[in-house]
Amino acid sequence: MFRLSRYLHALQRPAGAPPTATPIAPTGPVVIWNLVRRCNLTCLHCYATSTDRDFPNELSTEQVFAVMDDLRAFGVPVLILSGGEPLLRPDIFEVSRRAKGMGFYVGLSSNGTLISERNIDAIRAVGYDYVGISLDGMRSTHDRFRQRIGAFDEALRGIRLCRDAGLKVGMRLTLTQDNAPELPELLGLMASEGIDKFYLSHLNYAGRGYKNRRQDAHHRITRQAMELLFDTCWADLQAGRRREFVTGNNDADGAFLLLWAARRCPEHLPRLEAMLRRWGGNASGVGIANIDNEGRIHPDTMWWDYSIGNVKERPFSVLWPDTSDPLMAGLKLKQRPVQGRCTDCRYRPLCGGNSRTRAWRTSGNFWAEDPGCYLSDEEIGLVPARIERKAG
Repeated sequence: MFRLSRYLHALQRPAGAPPTATPIAPTGPVVIWNLVRRCNLTCLHCYATSTDRDFPNELSTEQVFAVMDDLRAFGVPVLILSGGEPLLRPDIFEVSRRAKGMGFYVGLSSNGTLISERNIDAIRAVGYDYVGISLDGMRSTHDRFRQRIGAFDEALRGIRLCRDAGLKVGMRLTLTQDNAPELPELLGLMASEGIDKFYLSHLNYAGRGYKNRRQDAHHRITRQAMELLFDTCWADLQAGRRREFVTGNNDADGAFLLLWAARRCPEHLPRLEAMLRRWGGNASGVGIANIDNEGRIHPDTMWWDYSIGNVKERPFSVLWPDTSDPLMAGLKLKQRPVQGRCTDCRYRPLCGGNSRTRAWRTSGNFWAEDPGCYLSDEEIGLVPARIERKAG
Protein backbone atom coordinates (compact mmCIF):
# COMPACT_ATOMS: atom_id res chain seq x y z
CA MET A 1 0.00 0.00 0.00
CA PHE A 2 1.33 3.42 -1.01
CA ARG A 3 0.35 6.13 1.48
CA LEU A 4 0.53 9.11 -0.83
CA SER A 5 -0.71 11.65 1.71
CA ARG A 6 1.90 10.55 4.26
CA TYR A 7 4.74 11.42 1.92
CA LEU A 8 3.41 14.70 0.64
CA HIS A 9 2.31 15.87 4.08
CA ALA A 10 5.72 14.95 5.48
CA LEU A 11 7.29 17.55 3.20
CA GLN A 12 5.79 20.20 5.49
CA ARG A 13 7.92 18.95 8.37
CA PRO A 14 11.34 20.46 9.06
CA ALA A 15 14.19 18.72 7.26
CA GLY A 16 15.59 17.34 10.53
CA ALA A 17 12.28 15.84 11.70
CA PRO A 18 12.04 12.07 12.25
CA PRO A 19 11.29 10.09 9.09
CA THR A 20 7.66 9.50 8.23
CA ALA A 21 8.18 5.87 7.25
CA THR A 22 9.99 3.04 8.97
CA PRO A 23 11.14 -0.26 7.47
CA ILE A 24 8.21 -2.55 6.84
CA ALA A 25 7.16 -5.24 9.29
CA PRO A 26 9.33 -4.39 12.35
CA THR A 27 7.11 -6.92 14.14
CA GLY A 28 4.40 -8.90 12.39
CA PRO A 29 2.69 -8.10 9.09
CA VAL A 30 -0.62 -6.40 8.52
CA VAL A 31 -3.11 -9.25 8.09
CA ILE A 32 -6.00 -8.98 5.66
CA TRP A 33 -8.39 -11.71 6.75
CA ASN A 34 -11.13 -12.98 4.46
CA LEU A 35 -13.31 -14.34 7.23
CA VAL A 36 -16.09 -15.42 4.89
CA ARG A 37 -16.32 -16.01 1.17
CA ARG A 38 -20.05 -15.51 0.82
CA CYS A 39 -21.11 -12.20 -0.70
CA ASN A 40 -24.42 -10.67 -1.75
CA LEU A 41 -22.75 -9.30 -4.91
CA THR A 42 -20.77 -10.83 -7.80
CA CYS A 43 -18.35 -8.05 -8.69
CA LEU A 44 -16.45 -8.29 -11.98
CA HIS A 45 -13.04 -7.74 -10.35
CA CYS A 46 -13.50 -9.92 -7.24
CA TYR A 47 -10.21 -11.63 -6.34
CA ALA A 48 -12.06 -14.11 -4.07
CA THR A 49 -14.58 -15.09 -6.79
CA SER A 50 -17.33 -14.81 -4.17
CA THR A 51 -21.01 -15.48 -4.67
CA ASP A 52 -24.18 -15.60 -2.54
CA ARG A 53 -23.88 -19.07 -1.04
CA ASP A 54 -22.22 -20.69 1.93
CA PHE A 55 -18.77 -22.17 1.37
CA PRO A 56 -17.56 -25.27 3.23
CA ASN A 57 -14.59 -25.63 5.60
CA GLU A 58 -14.56 -22.06 6.84
CA LEU A 59 -12.95 -21.35 10.21
CA SER A 60 -15.23 -21.62 13.22
CA THR A 61 -15.46 -18.86 15.80
CA GLU A 62 -13.23 -20.86 18.15
CA GLN A 63 -10.64 -21.38 15.41
CA VAL A 64 -10.69 -17.68 14.56
CA PHE A 65 -10.09 -16.82 18.22
CA ALA A 66 -7.16 -19.24 18.43
CA VAL A 67 -5.58 -17.71 15.32
CA MET A 68 -6.08 -14.22 16.76
CA ASP A 69 -4.20 -15.24 19.89
CA ASP A 70 -1.32 -16.50 17.77
CA LEU A 71 -1.29 -13.38 15.58
CA ARG A 72 -1.17 -11.05 18.56
CA ALA A 73 1.63 -13.01 20.21
CA PHE A 74 3.54 -12.86 16.90
CA GLY A 75 3.30 -9.06 16.88
CA VAL A 76 0.66 -8.54 14.20
CA PRO A 77 -0.57 -4.94 14.70
CA VAL A 78 -3.45 -4.69 12.22
CA LEU A 79 -6.39 -6.88 11.20
CA ILE A 80 -8.44 -5.92 8.15
CA LEU A 81 -11.61 -8.02 8.27
CA SER A 82 -12.83 -8.75 4.78
CA GLY A 83 -14.73 -11.29 2.68
CA GLY A 84 -16.74 -11.90 0.53
CA GLU A 85 -18.87 -9.56 2.53
CA PRO A 86 -17.77 -9.76 6.18
CA LEU A 87 -21.15 -8.58 7.45
CA LEU A 88 -22.60 -11.87 6.21
CA ARG A 89 -20.56 -13.77 8.80
CA PRO A 90 -22.90 -14.30 11.81
CA ASP A 91 -20.15 -13.77 14.41
CA ILE A 92 -18.57 -10.73 12.75
CA PHE A 93 -19.27 -8.37 15.65
CA GLU A 94 -18.14 -10.93 18.25
CA VAL A 95 -14.88 -11.40 16.34
CA SER A 96 -14.48 -7.65 15.87
CA ARG A 97 -15.06 -6.81 19.53
CA ARG A 98 -12.53 -9.42 20.61
CA ALA A 99 -9.98 -8.07 18.14
CA LYS A 100 -10.43 -4.53 19.46
CA GLY A 101 -10.16 -5.78 23.03
CA MET A 102 -6.85 -7.48 22.19
CA GLY A 103 -5.39 -4.20 20.98
CA PHE A 104 -5.41 -4.76 17.22
CA TYR A 105 -6.06 -1.87 14.84
CA VAL A 106 -9.24 -3.25 13.26
CA GLY A 107 -10.55 -2.33 9.83
CA LEU A 108 -13.75 -3.50 8.15
CA SER A 109 -13.65 -3.95 4.38
CA SER A 110 -17.23 -3.98 3.06
CA ASN A 111 -19.17 -3.41 -0.14
CA GLY A 112 -21.40 -1.19 2.00
CA THR A 113 -24.74 -2.48 0.76
CA LEU A 114 -25.57 -4.26 4.03
CA ILE A 115 -24.78 -1.29 6.27
CA SER A 116 -28.15 0.10 7.28
CA GLU A 117 -30.09 1.73 10.09
CA ARG A 118 -30.59 -1.77 11.51
CA ASN A 119 -26.92 -2.50 12.18
CA ILE A 120 -25.13 0.85 12.28
CA ASP A 121 -25.38 0.98 16.08
CA ALA A 122 -23.64 -2.40 16.32
CA ILE A 123 -20.96 -1.21 13.88
CA ARG A 124 -20.46 1.97 15.91
CA ALA A 125 -20.29 -0.02 19.16
CA VAL A 126 -17.38 -2.12 17.84
CA GLY A 127 -15.43 1.06 17.24
CA TYR A 128 -13.72 0.01 14.02
CA ASP A 129 -10.61 2.06 13.40
CA TYR A 130 -11.53 2.27 9.73
CA VAL A 131 -14.36 1.17 7.43
CA GLY A 132 -13.54 0.92 3.72
CA ILE A 133 -16.39 0.85 1.20
CA SER A 134 -16.00 0.41 -2.56
CA LEU A 135 -17.46 2.74 -5.18
CA ASP A 136 -16.28 1.59 -8.60
CA GLY A 137 -17.57 4.57 -10.51
CA MET A 138 -20.70 6.64 -10.39
CA ARG A 139 -24.15 5.06 -10.22
CA SER A 140 -24.54 3.23 -13.53
CA THR A 141 -20.89 2.18 -13.77
CA HIS A 142 -20.77 0.97 -10.18
CA ASP A 143 -24.00 -1.02 -10.56
CA ARG A 144 -22.64 -2.67 -13.71
CA PHE A 145 -19.34 -3.57 -12.02
CA ARG A 146 -21.20 -4.92 -9.01
CA GLN A 147 -23.76 -6.63 -11.26
CA ARG A 148 -26.66 -5.31 -9.22
CA ILE A 149 -28.99 -2.37 -9.77
CA GLY A 150 -29.12 -0.17 -6.68
CA ALA A 151 -25.70 -1.21 -5.35
CA PHE A 152 -24.35 2.34 -5.67
CA ASP A 153 -27.15 3.92 -3.66
CA GLU A 154 -26.89 1.23 -0.99
CA ALA A 155 -23.11 1.64 -0.73
CA LEU A 156 -23.39 5.42 -0.51
CA ARG A 157 -25.98 4.99 2.24
CA GLY A 158 -23.48 2.82 4.11
CA ILE A 159 -20.76 5.44 3.72
CA ARG A 160 -23.04 8.17 5.03
CA LEU A 161 -24.21 6.10 8.00
CA CYS A 162 -20.62 5.34 9.03
CA ARG A 163 -19.61 8.97 8.61
CA ASP A 164 -22.56 10.18 10.67
CA ALA A 165 -21.77 7.57 13.33
CA GLY A 166 -18.36 9.17 13.81
CA LEU A 167 -16.39 6.36 12.21
CA LYS A 168 -13.42 6.94 9.90
CA VAL A 169 -14.76 5.83 6.53
CA GLY A 170 -13.08 5.67 3.13
CA MET A 171 -14.09 5.26 -0.50
CA ARG A 172 -12.27 2.63 -2.57
CA LEU A 173 -11.98 2.47 -6.34
CA THR A 174 -10.46 -0.32 -8.45
CA LEU A 175 -9.23 1.58 -11.50
CA THR A 176 -10.01 0.27 -15.00
CA GLN A 177 -10.30 1.92 -18.39
CA ASP A 178 -14.10 1.88 -17.97
CA ASN A 179 -14.29 3.83 -14.73
CA ALA A 180 -11.16 6.00 -14.98
CA PRO A 181 -13.09 8.87 -16.64
CA GLU A 182 -15.29 9.06 -13.53
CA LEU A 183 -12.40 9.54 -11.10
CA PRO A 184 -12.89 13.36 -11.00
CA GLU A 185 -16.56 12.87 -10.10
CA LEU A 186 -15.67 10.39 -7.38
CA LEU A 187 -13.14 12.79 -5.88
CA GLY A 188 -15.82 15.46 -6.02
CA LEU A 189 -18.21 13.11 -4.22
CA MET A 190 -15.55 12.52 -1.59
CA ALA A 191 -15.33 16.26 -1.00
CA SER A 192 -19.07 16.93 -0.97
CA GLU A 193 -19.77 14.03 1.39
CA GLY A 194 -16.92 14.88 3.76
CA ILE A 195 -15.20 11.50 3.42
CA ASP A 196 -11.90 10.99 5.25
CA LYS A 197 -10.03 8.70 2.89
CA PHE A 198 -9.75 7.65 -0.75
CA TYR A 199 -8.09 4.40 -1.78
CA LEU A 200 -7.32 3.79 -5.44
CA SER A 201 -6.50 0.17 -6.22
CA HIS A 202 -4.92 -0.77 -9.52
CA LEU A 203 -6.47 -3.86 -11.08
CA ASN A 204 -4.51 -6.97 -10.18
CA TYR A 205 -4.77 -10.23 -12.09
CA ALA A 206 -6.48 -12.47 -9.56
CA GLY A 207 -9.90 -14.12 -9.34
CA ARG A 208 -12.39 -12.41 -11.64
CA GLY A 209 -9.82 -9.59 -11.89
CA TYR A 210 -7.63 -12.02 -13.85
CA LYS A 211 -10.45 -12.97 -16.19
CA ASN A 212 -11.09 -9.28 -16.84
CA ARG A 213 -7.45 -8.22 -17.20
CA ARG A 214 -8.14 -6.91 -20.72
CA GLN A 215 -10.24 -4.21 -19.07
CA ASP A 216 -7.20 -3.02 -17.09
CA ALA A 217 -6.61 0.69 -17.57
CA HIS A 218 -4.11 1.42 -20.31
CA HIS A 219 -0.85 2.88 -19.05
CA ARG A 220 -1.72 6.33 -20.37
CA ILE A 221 -5.03 6.33 -18.49
CA THR A 222 -3.30 5.10 -15.34
CA ARG A 223 -0.80 7.94 -15.56
CA GLN A 224 -3.58 10.49 -15.96
CA ALA A 225 -5.42 9.09 -12.95
CA MET A 226 -2.31 9.19 -10.80
CA GLU A 227 -1.52 12.75 -11.87
CA LEU A 228 -5.02 13.78 -10.78
CA LEU A 229 -4.63 12.02 -7.44
CA PHE A 230 -1.23 13.65 -6.83
CA ASP A 231 -2.58 17.09 -7.78
CA THR A 232 -5.61 16.64 -5.50
CA CYS A 233 -3.47 15.58 -2.56
CA TRP A 234 -1.02 18.44 -3.16
CA ALA A 235 -3.91 20.93 -3.28
CA ASP A 236 -5.08 19.56 0.07
CA LEU A 237 -1.62 20.15 1.46
CA GLN A 238 -1.55 23.74 0.22
CA ALA A 239 -5.02 24.39 1.68
CA GLY A 240 -4.17 22.88 5.07
CA ARG A 241 -6.54 19.92 4.68
CA ARG A 242 -5.49 16.48 5.89
CA ARG A 243 -7.62 14.04 3.92
CA GLU A 244 -5.93 10.73 3.23
CA PHE A 245 -5.11 9.38 -0.23
CA VAL A 246 -3.76 5.86 -0.64
CA THR A 247 -3.08 3.59 -3.60
CA GLY A 248 -2.50 -0.14 -3.84
CA ASN A 249 -1.39 -2.96 -6.13
CA ASN A 250 1.06 -0.93 -8.19
CA ASP A 251 4.28 0.08 -6.47
CA ALA A 252 5.37 2.05 -9.53
CA ASP A 253 3.22 4.79 -7.96
CA GLY A 254 6.15 5.79 -5.73
CA ALA A 255 8.51 6.23 -8.68
CA PHE A 256 5.84 8.13 -10.61
CA LEU A 257 5.39 10.45 -7.63
CA LEU A 258 9.11 11.28 -7.84
CA LEU A 259 8.72 12.17 -11.52
CA TRP A 260 5.71 14.34 -10.64
CA ALA A 261 7.60 16.03 -7.80
CA ALA A 262 10.53 16.82 -10.12
CA ARG A 263 8.12 19.08 -12.02
CA ARG A 264 5.91 20.41 -9.21
CA CYS A 265 8.17 20.75 -6.17
CA PRO A 266 11.77 19.92 -7.17
CA GLU A 267 13.15 21.43 -3.97
CA HIS A 268 11.64 18.47 -2.08
CA LEU A 269 12.91 15.78 -4.44
CA PRO A 270 15.95 14.46 -2.46
CA ARG A 271 13.96 14.23 0.77
CA LEU A 272 11.01 12.55 -0.91
CA GLU A 273 13.25 9.99 -2.58
CA ALA A 274 14.90 9.17 0.74
CA MET A 275 11.51 8.55 2.33
CA LEU A 276 10.39 6.35 -0.56
CA ARG A 277 13.58 4.30 -0.35
CA ARG A 278 12.83 3.68 3.33
CA TRP A 279 9.36 2.52 2.29
CA GLY A 280 10.85 -0.02 -0.09
CA GLY A 281 7.81 -0.73 -2.25
CA ASN A 282 6.04 -4.05 -2.53
CA ALA A 283 5.47 -5.69 0.86
CA SER A 284 3.90 -9.01 -0.20
CA GLY A 285 5.21 -11.84 1.95
CA VAL A 286 6.88 -9.40 4.35
CA GLY A 287 4.66 -6.59 5.63
CA ILE A 288 1.35 -7.80 4.19
CA ALA A 289 -0.25 -11.20 4.74
CA ASN A 290 -3.57 -12.78 3.90
CA ILE A 291 -5.61 -15.51 5.56
CA ASP A 292 -8.53 -16.82 3.55
CA ASN A 293 -11.87 -18.15 4.73
CA GLU A 294 -10.60 -21.73 5.02
CA GLY A 295 -7.45 -20.76 6.91
CA ARG A 296 -4.93 -20.85 4.06
CA ILE A 297 -2.15 -18.28 4.28
CA HIS A 298 -1.14 -16.27 1.20
CA PRO A 299 1.65 -13.71 0.62
CA ASP A 300 -1.09 -11.13 0.09
CA THR A 301 -4.75 -11.03 -0.95
CA MET A 302 -4.00 -11.44 -4.65
CA TRP A 303 -2.19 -14.80 -4.22
CA TRP A 304 -5.30 -16.93 -3.64
CA ASP A 305 -3.99 -19.53 -6.08
CA TYR A 306 -0.83 -19.92 -3.98
CA SER A 307 -0.81 -20.98 -0.33
CA ILE A 308 2.10 -21.44 2.06
CA GLY A 309 0.08 -23.52 4.53
CA ASN A 310 -3.06 -23.55 6.66
CA VAL A 311 -3.57 -22.20 10.18
CA LYS A 312 -5.66 -25.28 10.95
CA GLU A 313 -2.50 -27.36 10.65
CA ARG A 314 0.37 -25.06 11.68
CA PRO A 315 0.27 -21.68 13.43
CA PHE A 316 0.67 -18.52 11.39
CA SER A 317 3.65 -17.61 13.56
CA VAL A 318 5.42 -20.76 12.36
CA LEU A 319 4.41 -20.62 8.71
CA TRP A 320 5.06 -16.93 8.01
CA PRO A 321 8.83 -16.86 8.72
CA ASP A 322 9.43 -20.21 6.99
CA THR A 323 11.53 -19.62 3.87
CA SER A 324 11.50 -23.23 2.67
CA ASP A 325 8.80 -22.08 0.27
CA PRO A 326 10.55 -20.69 -2.86
CA LEU A 327 8.18 -17.77 -3.35
CA MET A 328 8.39 -16.67 0.28
CA ALA A 329 12.16 -17.06 0.23
CA GLY A 330 12.39 -14.71 -2.74
CA LEU A 331 9.87 -12.20 -1.39
CA LYS A 332 11.78 -11.87 1.87
CA LEU A 333 15.08 -11.07 0.16
CA LYS A 334 16.19 -7.47 0.49
CA GLN A 335 16.79 -7.48 -3.27
CA ARG A 336 14.30 -9.76 -4.96
CA PRO A 337 15.49 -11.73 -8.04
CA VAL A 338 13.29 -9.79 -10.47
CA GLN A 339 13.94 -10.03 -14.19
CA GLY A 340 13.21 -8.26 -17.47
CA ARG A 341 12.81 -4.49 -17.28
CA CYS A 342 12.88 -4.69 -13.48
CA THR A 343 16.50 -5.92 -13.46
CA ASP A 344 18.12 -2.59 -14.34
CA CYS A 345 15.32 -0.23 -13.29
CA ARG A 346 16.69 2.79 -11.44
CA TYR A 347 13.64 2.72 -9.14
CA ARG A 348 13.98 -0.92 -8.15
CA PRO A 349 15.08 -0.05 -4.56
CA LEU A 350 11.93 1.95 -4.02
CA CYS A 351 9.47 -0.26 -5.88
CA GLY A 352 10.64 -3.71 -4.83
CA GLY A 353 9.77 -5.18 -8.22
CA ASN A 354 6.08 -4.26 -8.03
CA SER A 355 3.33 -6.92 -8.19
CA ARG A 356 4.63 -10.47 -8.43
CA THR A 357 1.04 -11.64 -8.93
CA ARG A 358 0.68 -9.85 -12.26
CA ALA A 359 4.06 -11.18 -13.37
CA TRP A 360 3.17 -14.74 -12.40
CA ARG A 361 -0.33 -14.75 -13.86
CA THR A 362 0.83 -13.41 -17.21
CA SER A 363 4.13 -15.32 -17.57
CA GLY A 364 4.16 -18.24 -15.14
CA ASN A 365 7.34 -16.77 -13.64
CA PHE A 366 7.34 -15.28 -10.13
CA TRP A 367 10.19 -12.93 -11.00
CA ALA A 368 9.31 -11.72 -14.51
CA GLU A 369 8.82 -8.01 -15.07
CA ASP A 370 5.46 -6.65 -13.94
CA PRO A 371 3.31 -5.87 -17.01
CA GLY A 372 1.40 -3.36 -14.89
CA CYS A 373 4.37 -1.00 -14.63
CA TYR A 374 3.31 2.16 -16.46
CA LEU A 375 6.70 3.90 -16.53
CA SER A 376 8.57 4.13 -19.83
CA ASP A 377 11.98 2.60 -20.51
CA GLU A 378 13.46 6.10 -20.57
CA GLU A 379 11.92 6.98 -17.20
CA ILE A 380 13.30 3.91 -15.48
CA GLY A 381 16.78 4.45 -16.92
CA LEU A 382 17.12 1.66 -19.49
CA VAL A 383 19.71 2.69 -22.07
CA PRO A 384 18.94 2.05 -25.78
CA ALA A 385 21.78 -0.47 -26.16
CA ARG A 386 20.36 -2.58 -23.34
CA ILE A 387 16.88 -2.51 -24.88
CA GLU A 388 18.25 -3.49 -28.31
CA ARG A 389 20.10 -6.49 -26.85
CA LYS A 390 16.88 -7.72 -25.26
CA ALA A 391 14.97 -7.28 -28.49
CA GLY A 392 17.64 -9.22 -30.40
